[in-house]
Amino acid sequence: MEPVNIKRQELENVYGKISPFEFKNKLIALATNPNKKSTRTLLDAGRGNPNWIASIPREAFFTFGHFAIRESRDSWSKGPLSGMPKKTNIANRLYEYIDNNPSMPDIIFLKQIIDYGINKLGFDPDSFVYELTDAIIGDNYPFPDRMLVHIEKIVKEYLIQEMKYDIDKGGNFNVFAVEGATAAMCYVFDSLIANNLLLKGDKIAIMTPIFTPYLEIPHLPRYEFDVVYINADEKTPDGKHTWQCSNEELEKLYDNDIKALFVVNPSNPPSVAISPKSTNKLVDIVKNHNPNLMIISDDVYGTFVHGFKSLMAELPYNTIGSYSYSKYFGVTGWRLGTLALHEKNVFDKLISELPYSIRKRTNKRYCDMNSNPSEVPFIDRIVADSRQVALNHTAGLSTPQQVQMAFFSAFALIDSDNTYKNMTIDICHHRQKLLFDGLGLELPNDPNDAAYYTQFDLLEWAEDNHGKDFANYLEQNYKPVDVLFDLAEESSIVLLSGGGFAGPKWSIRISLANLYDEAYSEIGIALKKILDNYIDKWKNK
Repeated sequence: MEPVNIKRQELENVYGKISPFEFKNKLIALATNPNKKSTRTLLDAGRGNPNWIASIPREAFFTFGHFAIRESRDSWSKGPLSGMPKKTNIANRLYEYIDNNPSMPDIIFLKQIIDYGINKLGFDPDSFVYELTDAIIGDNYPFPDRMLVHIEKIVKEYLIQEMKYDIDKGGNFNVFAVEGATAAMCYVFDSLIANNLLLKGDKIAIMTPIFTPYLEIPHLPRYEFDVVYINADEKTPDGKHTWQCSNEELEKLYDNDIKALFVVNPSNPPSVAISPKSTNKLVDIVKNHNPNLMIISDDVYGTFVHGFKSLMAELPYNTIGSYSYSKYFGVTGWRLGTLALHEKNVFDKLISELPYSIRKRTNKRYCDMNSNPSEVPFIDRIVADSRQVALNHTAGLSTPQQVQMAFFSAFALIDSDNTYKNMTIDICHHRQKLLFDGLGLELPNDPNDAAYYTQFDLLEWAEDNHGKDFANYLEQNYKPVDVLFDLAEESSIVLLSGGGFAGPKWSIRISLANLYDEAYSEIGIALKKILDNYIDKWKNK
């Protein structure tokens, strides 16, 4: 437990030296200090998980679980023991179960999932239903280990619809089901090293601001990469952040020594998608200046931007796509994510071009998987590396998780009117409006803004509203930690420093997804009160 008697000096001593998320825990200890008599409720707008869930695919999942258990018991049953489901005629038995149990939660949606797989994707009924039934029971290792066959096809359709993965431009792609985007991140870093695509000390680029692990992992002793930061430095004519990278910043990627580019798109914390202009610039850079650039794009917030396109859509040969279901469907606890890579890709090309001595050593790593290990594609190497290769036969995301992933994917695919999608987008933008109203500010209109977070630059606000003199006064007499400290101590509000995400030093990150609507008005009002206090001190100095 953190000590409750947190002092300002203690926070100043660790500010900027530890992860923003670790610093947040200290702010929570301050905000919840039991020594202070207060009826205030803690408002922790530092958390990234949403306060909504997709209930329909969950209810259908649990309803289907009842059917699966019945199938197991019908196989054979003796007290607490039962057998494994049987494939023959299992689809007919499921349809009969649906007809006989109309009151089971969301059983109609369960039928829609099965109909979608059979009628839309052309699945063999028994093979599809059996895969789902055996998977939700979880009585077998995942096989194929990368992803179950029918489930992968459903998930691919979802990624094509929502992330705009482009099979016409890039050809077929394969999906590895993983334990959320955090696992995807770890697996990719490890496999890039294991396959000598990146060596210790190599030069990589990171587009900032960005989720802090992307800043921290490259500097671990195992990697010690030489990091080039591609900063979102572009501003509007009146000096406001667009959270886009200027051409000058993107042109750092002309350097062929930069082997890999790591991107969160839409970004975290601004949660702004890369603009078409910047995407076109990246395409030009890759095609004409750095054709071997490996791009790792984390697209977790893409569903919150209408018409979002992943870099996988524009640069399919060079990009490995990472996606997490956690934010859109409210499933941070389920740990559901994907890694996707087109069958024709720069990663496999670069492996094939490694010097013979290195390729021979790398192939030895995968020799137990294939008599000709050079034929093992990079995506399957990631799967094997996730279990230290030797345990590849037990690799893969747990099968019940894969079923839930399929149900979420099918939910979005069947929702042809995008009712759920529009609702989640509206929630975030409504809360953003409430926050800005509380601050007394006009909300800018940006079609690339996911509004899952907002990054508020206090110095930009100071200069824009009260002139350069006040901005200089604020910078010279206070520190960003002062604002975070005052919010926690006075209002029990916890926000994160934007500087910890390699954003502007005086920016703060506010999650718009995890608190009830009215909280954002309270946060805006409380933050304005603190800033107004600084203004009064400046005027009276």
